[in-house]
Amino acid sequence: MKKISAGLALALMTTLVFAFKAGTADLDKTKWLIGTWEQKTARGSVFETWTKASPKEFHGKSYVLKEKDTLVFENIKLVQQTDGLFYIPTVKNQNGGKPVSFKAKTVSASEMVFENPEHDFPQQISYKQINKDSLVAEISGTVKGKFKAQKFQMRRKN
Repeated sequence: MKKISAGLALALMTTLVFAFKAGTADLDKTKWLIGTWEQKTARGSVFETWTKASPKEFHGKSYVLKEKDTLVFENIKLVQQTDGLFYIPTVKNQNGGKPVSFKAKTVSASEMVFENPEHDFPQQISYKQINKDSLVAEISGTVKGKFKAQKFQMRRKN
């Protein structure tokens, strides 16, 4: 087995560190999403909770609290892959229970926009941080040739 020089070893380690950091850069910008968010509606409150599952993956779930029951209607993965950041929801009673991938089009310190032009609806999902305790999520796209959008104004739960 050949020995490598200290300089080459340092260069390899530096390259690996930069590759790891570059591989998580977009996901790192979205850390503000972690926590529990609530949207109050006339029919009750809708919640979205995000946790850090690993350095390259966040897990989210959307749910409604009804009396003592938690009714989860969507599980989400926000995954940093080598070719970008992906928003991957699995929605109860949709798409045959299979996940659908949306690739990041825009990721900044306060906004992220994901697209999947092949999906029936939505084709775009976005989150915009208004301040540290409020965000607006939006799903949008075309249905039967007509543009449709739905906004969710959410506040951070403490």
